[in-house]
Amino acid sequence: MGAVSSDVSQDYYERLGVRRDASEAEIKKAFRRLARELHPDVSDDPHAEEKFKAAAEAYEVLSDPERRATYDRYGADGLRNGGFQPSGFGSFSDIFDAFFGGDIFGGAGGGRPGPVQGGDVAVTATIDLAQAAAGAAVEVSYDAVAICGTCRGNGAEPGTPIETCGRCGGSGQLRAVTRTPFGQVVRATVCDACHGDGRVPAQPCSACGGRGRQVRRQTLSVDVPAGIADGQRIRLAGRGHAGEHGGPPGDLYVLVRVREDERFVRDGDDLVTAVDVSAPLAALGTTIEVPTLDGPVPLDVPAGTQPNERLTLRGRGMPALRGGRRGDLHVVVNVVIPRRLTPEQRRLLEQLAGTLGEDNLRSDEGVFSKLKRALGV
Repeated sequence: MGAVSSDVSQDYYERLGVRRDASEAEIKKAFRRLARELHPDVSDDPHAEEKFKAAAEAYEVLSDPERRATYDRYGADGLRNGGFQPSGFGSFSDIFDAFFGGDIFGGAGGGRPGPVQGGDVAVTATIDLAQAAAGAAVEVSYDAVAICGTCRGNGAEPGTPIETCGRCGGSGQLRAVTRTPFGQVVRATVCDACHGDGRVPAQPCSACGGRGRQVRRQTLSVDVPAGIADGQRIRLAGRGHAGEHGGPPGDLYVLVRVREDERFVRDGDDLVTAVDVSAPLAALGTTIEVPTLDGPVPLDVPAGTQPNERLTLRGRGMPALRGGRRGDLHVVVNVVIPRRLTPEQRRLLEQLAGTLGEDNLRSDEGVFSKLKRALGV
């Protein structure tokens, strides 16, 4: 695999995020989760591929009982001295090969493999705030492993037989003897010719090359519920990669991204917006139009409204994702001080300033309250 960056742990257990006494099932589950998180369609991490390769190397060791025992006793040096070289999984496209071959996801145990559930798929859907508020149907496209429509998954050209594998004699396993500093180790591996099935097609299917499965481009319409927030996921059961040996398909996870809206900032189910009001009108009181998700609505600004004061429109925010009361719209009043005054405007303001007394300028707020309002906290 080459040198691992300093951002990736040298400890295999830490790379997968599991305890040292984790079971085989826990290790497999942890690796599948990492593979999904590091998929290029959903990961913004520029080092995602390197992290995936590091996780694959850790899985390659910890999923094998003999390698894991050697690693637990002697560490990575013991593995290297024994001749271990990680496969590295050269690119994200190799994930699909893993599904085909039955290695990292396919249960490399003894005998013919049983049903194996297909892997999950992750894809991103981007919507705007109005769609998040009202709900929307969005179309997503992704690549997924599917049963070959020509051979129906058995890998044989239609009308040709399936025979006993000549490489493993039908056992589905190959045995190899490896010399290590600790003695000879006999290791059983899945047959690379039949992938553990014990049988091979006499004439491989021309459509899928004998694999019985193909990568196909899928397009689906996904219902995005009203009230969904940026970064939340939608799970579509059974829409992922096809299973192996009769196993069920995996799931599709749709990561929802909500575009920023220049009019609003979202705070949970509430929305916050800002409107400009001239200082004279803030002092006198006025009615202004404010934007909402349903279009502009009038809002009364009370006389004497102060800078950064918040006015609230009840029920004009986002709908709750699981039903219930709709959020509110908070309107921050940005009191605008007039600039570039004409001589007449200056005369009128000076006349006004001469009439203002303590009662007009006194505030009941303390300094701390004024700072909180100014900072919006």
